[in-house]
Amino acid sequence: MPVFALLLLGMFAEIAVMVAVGNAIGGLWMIALLLVGTLVGLSLVRRQGAQTMAAVSEAVFRRRQPHQEMADGVLIAAAGALIMVPGFISDVAALFLLFPPTRRLVSRRIARKAEAAALKFEHERRFGAGQVVEGEVIDVEAEPVIITERRELT
Repeated sequence: MPVFALLLLGMFAEIAVMVAVGNAIGGLWMIALLLVGTLVGLSLVRRQGAQTMAAVSEAVFRRRQPHQEMADGVLIAAAGALIMVPGFISDVAALFLLFPPTRRLVSRRIARKAEAAALKFEHERRFGAGQVVEGEVIDVEAEPVIITERRELT
């Protein structure tokens, strides 16, 4: 429910800002500004995405985990999605994610979480995960084995 409430609040905020901008500069100018923002944002996403893919390739070539570069790629994709949403607040958030210094702040946090998750996964894969319960298995439905004759060893 909190996620739905946040989305609803964000939608109302976007509409309120668009109405305010539309009243200030006019409806057609507001639509033109949204379209120009979308086009500029998409070109930025394309350029930043290409740079990130080159950085991922470089990291793989140097045989190191590209956690930071992958986090950048995820944030650039999120920025692309935000730019496609009509509204000024989402465009500002997308530009925040596209600007490399501010994106680094967010991507470092994501990269640290990804590294921790990878280490946890590797540790659990190597050493096993979950509870181990000591015990013996007794098959209730199996028929007992009856030995009818006994051979002597000579």
